[in-house]
Amino acid sequence: MEQKIRRDRFMGANLRRLRLDNGLSQEKLCAELQRRGCDIGRTTYAKYESGELNIRASVLIELRKIYACSYDEFFSGLDE
Repeated sequence: MEQKIRRDRFMGANLRRLRLDNGLSQEKLCAELQRRGCDIGRTTYAKYESGELNIRASVLIELRKIYACSYDEFFSGLDE
């Protein structure tokens, strides 16, 4: 029997806010992630923002570097 992993929390709004605050399109962000070794396409990233997919820790690490922010920014408001 196949089990599906339930999404705990939805961090897509935070991902979108950070991207827009940094003036990046999904395409430009994905190009930068790919340059840094994360094989992420725009369609996959869009699913992170919409909550359809959970984001990998390795992608969060690179996003933190790109945005020069703390990890708290990704999880803001999720404990409410």
